[in-house]
Amino acid sequence: MDAQLGLPILVGLIAVALAFDFLNGLHDAANSIATIVSTRVLRPQYAVFWAAFFNFVAFSVFGLHVAQTIGTGIIDPAIVDAHVIFAALVGAIVWNLVTWAAGIPSSSSHALIGGLVGAGVAKAGISATVWSGLSKTVLAIVLSPLVGLVLAMILVAIVSWASVRSTPFAVDRAFRILQFASASLYSLGHGGNDAQKTMGIIAVLLYSQGHLGEQFTVPFWVVLSCQAAMALGTLMGGWRIVRTMGLRITKLNPMQGFCAETGGAITLFLATFLGVPVSTTHTITGAIVGVGAARRASAVRWNVAGSIVYAWIFTIPASAIVAALTFWLVSVLQH
Repeated sequence: MDAQLGLPILVGLIAVALAFDFLNGLHDAANSIATIVSTRVLRPQYAVFWAAFFNFVAFSVFGLHVAQTIGTGIIDPAIVDAHVIFAALVGAIVWNLVTWAAGIPSSSSHALIGGLVGAGVAKAGISATVWSGLSKTVLAIVLSPLVGLVLAMILVAIVSWASVRSTPFAVDRAFRILQFASASLYSLGHGGNDAQKTMGIIAVLLYSQGHLGEQFTVPFWVVLSCQAAMALGTLMGGWRIVRTMGLRITKLNPMQGFCAETGGAITLFLATFLGVPVSTTHTITGAIVGVGAARRASAVRWNVAGSIVYAWIFTIPASAIVAALTFWLVSVLQH
């Protein structure tokens, strides 16, 4: 363990972690606002302010279970040092930038987890991996979009049954209002789950340097910094991915947007309270596919959904490879 990090290096690493958090907000802003923008309930410039606010206040609603999982449940905290954290963040940031430039809604969360695994294995071998935490996370790659999809389909069925006696105009008007609530809940779940991942990274770095004492905790200033960085990133947008999420997978109306956001929000709330670092991207994509498929299977552009799934499959190994190469390069340069 590198116990002698100078203050400038420590501050620099924290700044890189917050830069990742900012990019997470930028990259995943589409998760929070794609449906409410595509249904034309809110203009994009207003939607990002709406999402950013709820991203920021999420810390007041959720505990820090996800931060605990990231900090201690992916790789052994005992092998963490400045090189591991730096390489993990580089792996995640590079993959985020590549997929953002291509307009592919990949998972920032799994990019970070892949970066941690790649850097940890590069330093200490396969034994550095905490398999219980990693397996839980990998299982969530499959379960979170499926849960989002099923919940969204159930909600479409319930809402359609409840609205059968109402006119289309009345239904549209009601769900335009209700979508404000569902988008708020989804943004709250997004901020609660995703910002905690960077909190876990910064906290394990501080812990590895002896700044947290014997007990792994997340200082309040870390919580506020991470929530603020994510909210700022959300404010900067991410319009390439909004187009893919909100327009290219399937066409949505306000009722369907409400069902997708609500199904996704329920999934995120459950995962965050259980301490499972799920992908908000996977969750909302599954929910959007669910509302499209509830209408008819042909309403979903399965070729677009398929390209997104490929990005999911490659995210962890790709970011792990970049992180491992970064760790190796830094080690060579140091010597």
